[in-house]
Amino acid sequence: MRIGPYCLPNNLVLAPMAGVTDRPFRQLCKELGAGMAVSEMVTANALLWGSEKTRRRIDHTGEVEPRIVQIAGADPAQLAAAARFNVEQGAQIIDINMGCPAKKVCNVMAGSALLRDETLVARILDAVVGAVTVPVTLKIRTGWDSEHRNGLAIARLAEQAGIQSLAVHGRTRACAYRGEAEYDTIRAIKQAVGIPVLANGDIGSPEKARSVLEYTGADGVMIGRAAQGRPWIFREIEHYLATGTHRPPPSVEEIRAIMVRHLENLYAFHGEYTGVRVARKHIAWYTKHQRDGNAFRRMIQQVESRAEQLRLTQAYFDRLASEEELAA
Repeated sequence: MRIGPYCLPNNLVLAPMAGVTDRPFRQLCKELGAGMAVSEMVTANALLWGSEKTRRRIDHTGEVEPRIVQIAGADPAQLAAAARFNVEQGAQIIDINMGCPAKKVCNVMAGSALLRDETLVARILDAVVGAVTVPVTLKIRTGWDSEHRNGLAIARLAEQAGIQSLAVHGRTRACAYRGEAEYDTIRAIKQAVGIPVLANGDIGSPEKARSVLEYTGADGVMIGRAAQGRPWIFREIEHYLATGTHRPPPSVEEIRAIMVRHLENLYAFHGEYTGVRVARKHIAWYTKHQRDGNAFRRMIQQVESRAEQLRLTQAYFDRLASEEELAA
């Protein structure tokens, strides 16, 4: 799969997720098979570019190329300025957020709320594409609600504006994350445009990835929630698509090694105070289906220090590894 000058190693992409796809998680997913990983969204409001949160979101130090940054806003001029700013900070691809269903985003007419105004969508696309020399991509939903699935019209506007790839989540804004994703709209979009299309929504297994690719004809899949606590899902899907067979799941020992390295990178990137708090949700995801996970998660949520969080996590996985070895 190619986006502008960048030929991706595969067609599996980590979706942008606020509070999740920071640099440590993006790097981890790339190491475990993601062909590309999109940053958390960066606001188009220039007044916030100096905040600590934004500074972390635009930190690409050592990141595997291509570096793709998602921007969010509703004003064409502000979004164009945000695109230029992020390119100056090292972004190699700019992605525009027209897919986020969060109320705090939609209430300011950003994210998927933009889908209600196709004229504004066209102005934004033209402004951002014209502002930078790097590729610009777009993430959308199928429409505003079930009565207004205008994803196909938006896709055509995107192609006309020079957008170089399109990710489509198979739900409307009104659906949020409820119900099941539908892929008919994604299929229609792929048949109507010539730019690469990524299918997104409810892709949580190698079999589902293959079936969605076959049904929609999409060029690739974008995976979000299914990668939380399971960043190795990308290598599992890549192996299945290539061979039709399942790669063996990671052992408890390997999960422990992946998780400990992830936590250490979170502490280094965010600092101890924020790193410990960001780590809590990742620990919860990693241990979701492990033995005695509920009790461990309740305990780890109370821990305030980096050293204690890491010690308890290692001890928990050491016990699981010992149990796995005895059962073998």
